[in-house]
Amino acid sequence: MSYGMTRREFLGNAAMTGTASALGLDAASEDRAVAAEARPQRRASFDDGWVFSKGEVENAQLPHVSDGAWTPVQLPHDWSIAGPFSQDEPCGGPGGYVPTGIGWYRKSFKIPQSSGRRRISVFFDGVYQRSDVWVNGQHLGMRPYGYIGFSYELTPYLSVVGEPNVIAVRVDNSLQPNSRWYTGSGITRHAWLVTTDLVHLAQWGTTIRTPEIALDRAMVEVSTLVRNEQGQAASCVLTTGILDHSGKTVQTDAVRGTIAAHKEYVFKQRLVVEKPSFWSVATPHLYTTRQTLACEGVEVDAETTSFGIRTIEFDVDKGFLLNSERVKMNGVCLHHDGGAVGAAVPERVWQRRLSLLQEMGCNAIRCSHNPPDPEFLNLCDAMGFLVMAEAFDEWREGKGQTPQYGYHKYFDEWGARDVSDMIARDRNHPSIVLWSAGNEVPDQVVPRGPETLRKLLEIFHREDPTRPVTVACDQVAADPKPAPLEFLSQLDVVGYNYADRWRDRREKYYSIDRHAYPTRRFIGTESVSMRGARGVYAVDTDDPDFGRYTSNARIEVEQLQKFIQTYDYVSGDFIWTGIDYLGEARWPEKSSSAGVIDTCGFRKDGFYFYQSLWTELPVLHLFPHWNWKGKEGEVIAVTCFTNCDTVELFLNGKSLGAKGFCFPRTGMAGSYGHYPPRAKALQTTADLHLTWDVPYQPGTLKAVGVKGGQTIKTVEISSTDEAAALRLTVDRAAITTGRSDVAHVTVEVVDEQGRMAPTADNEIAFTLVGPGKILGVDNGQPDSHESFQGNQRRAFNGMALVLLQSNGRPGTMRLSASAAGLKTAEISVVAG
Repeated sequence: MSYGMTRREFLGNAAMTGTASALGLDAASEDRAVAAEARPQRRASFDDGWVFSKGEVENAQLPHVSDGAWTPVQLPHDWSIAGPFSQDEPCGGPGGYVPTGIGWYRKSFKIPQSSGRRRISVFFDGVYQRSDVWVNGQHLGMRPYGYIGFSYELTPYLSVVGEPNVIAVRVDNSLQPNSRWYTGSGITRHAWLVTTDLVHLAQWGTTIRTPEIALDRAMVEVSTLVRNEQGQAASCVLTTGILDHSGKTVQTDAVRGTIAAHKEYVFKQRLVVEKPSFWSVATPHLYTTRQTLACEGVEVDAETTSFGIRTIEFDVDKGFLLNSERVKMNGVCLHHDGGAVGAAVPERVWQRRLSLLQEMGCNAIRCSHNPPDPEFLNLCDAMGFLVMAEAFDEWREGKGQTPQYGYHKYFDEWGARDVSDMIARDRNHPSIVLWSAGNEVPDQVVPRGPETLRKLLEIFHREDPTRPVTVACDQVAADPKPAPLEFLSQLDVVGYNYADRWRDRREKYYSIDRHAYPTRRFIGTESVSMRGARGVYAVDTDDPDFGRYTSNARIEVEQLQKFIQTYDYVSGDFIWTGIDYLGEARWPEKSSSAGVIDTCGFRKDGFYFYQSLWTELPVLHLFPHWNWKGKEGEVIAVTCFTNCDTVELFLNGKSLGAKGFCFPRTGMAGSYGHYPPRAKALQTTADLHLTWDVPYQPGTLKAVGVKGGQTIKTVEISSTDEAAALRLTVDRAAITTGRSDVAHVTVEVVDEQGRMAPTADNEIAFTLVGPGKILGVDNGQPDSHESFQGNQRRAFNGMALVLLQSNGRPGTMRLSASAAGLKTAEISVVAG
């Protein structure tokens, strides 16, 4: 059975029937002791040593074909991100106007002597898309979905030990458009060589659940699928230890079982953890199972799995409960690309981005609209994010942007297999608290839609009965044909995309359905955010994104957030989006500006709105900038996002008045006439922002924030002088030599006083000396068509970004930046 096949549920079965693929090899028990002494690494990186050729190559799967002229690459690899951008690309605006097509990858490798008579497989975390894999000319299989991991066994087709083998992968991303957002092209995630004994722990075969949890003890249930692919029965002992976050073993259990030849067996263990440390948003404590499998007295396999001890519940009245405490899910939707690096995202890029979102107060992520990279979920586990893991953007019905080649083309054949594999891969992640079967699927409103949903729910509930399932529905109250109750009533939690989109729901939001369906559980799976390109303020236009009427969208966001934060029964909300992403654009834009953080990871104004609402940090943020030469005397709206009680604004030392608001407002408590202190502060608006209409004159805007009668924060925005220099800052001065690590260098154009020039667009050239490379350059500008992989970039509203990565050798990298008429800058990063 290949790892790509649908799994049977483990619960309730002491043993499973079913034949694993016969290898034609039997490992005698007396050979095991010798082999175990030299057992190779179970799961070794397979990322190095590949070569790549873009376009079709005849017979490229055959071992003897010459690939000496191909380009050396390391995985993960995305060929689309190299561009160039063109309005004529078949993927169009949804795909970000990048090249797609067909590409080939090849790698020559040898099996070490220590491999002996073992089982050897190749595992890919994700290939976009329609991948075909061969080894030594033998076709192993095709996988259409680009976001799910899969493996193929190599053993029967390998050369003798010590002789070279050739693996070839054809990636076909030529059927366009096939997605509504940027996908990337290629082997965009890690690859692994997996070496096991013929008796081994199955891929994704360990399932960890915590059916009983109390403050003083937790019951941990571990189900482990073991395969015997030899021609004789195997007597095995599985030992499972549980380690706490410090690495201390807190519990151990061993269980024995005999597995018939070419059969599978499920070992079930129940272990008690005393005084458990709970996984939560604030304290994401992780435990680890360390499992060893011994056969005939000799250890033949071992593996570790992380998990968390926590309870989750979606309550009809209280909303989402984590460890029995109400937690409002303040979430963002995220696509999988990493800006300048495309779909091949180093882990550090995501770590930095998630840290920024945490700083904003975000505690929940919706993986839109596909299974994410495994490393992304590991980070969510470790950092304490709540995750809605989403399977598909299409089921059986296509969408307007992908009428021919979207996932609906493959759903009937592959849908059950792909969703089963997603659950099997990800069900041990404590961060995942909700499954989403799909996003805005047109199946909501077609006659066969409820039946399609029912079959998907059967898989989710069978493979993981511990989590609820939703669908991100955009047709709940749509005209002319809303989603029927037959569809919505099947969902454990009903997901609303843009709950305020239709008619009087603009004011009433979820309350209409709360009244009509009092047992329904609610969550906002997608809603509009404080969107717009960073630093763009077209104050004298009516542009809906950047002009005077941005206030309309601001009010829409604020009023919805007030409702969500006020009513407990709404479990939470996911804004579209947390970070700008490539694709879903209209030329000349190549990327969406829906995020509150741009593709560089630079904060936009909207970032501070959510921070003021979602955190207790003192927030006081003014915008726009104050460089409006030629507009002297014209009125400019100055806006403030804050959680201060009141803010007083000054222009060049002259007060323009104090303003304030209170949210949430509270009534009397304790006795008649007794109000909380904040309720007595000045309130000039019921909005969640403050605005002053200010006739422009150059100089300095100063805002003074007061809370509880004390000044807690002061900010200034000044008109700057002409740009004079460049300034470089780095998020970390030292990185590792591994390819998962990256240094983010922020580039700013500044005046003589060191103030960032907010409209500067200077062309900046970069030079790197030392053991590393410029992995990418960006500026966050949606309509920039400059290459992400060059050594120069124009500043966008005064800023740009350079990503540095080690070449694998320790040492010091020195990056210098220069621009005509500006003082150069230099910064060092140590790799070691």
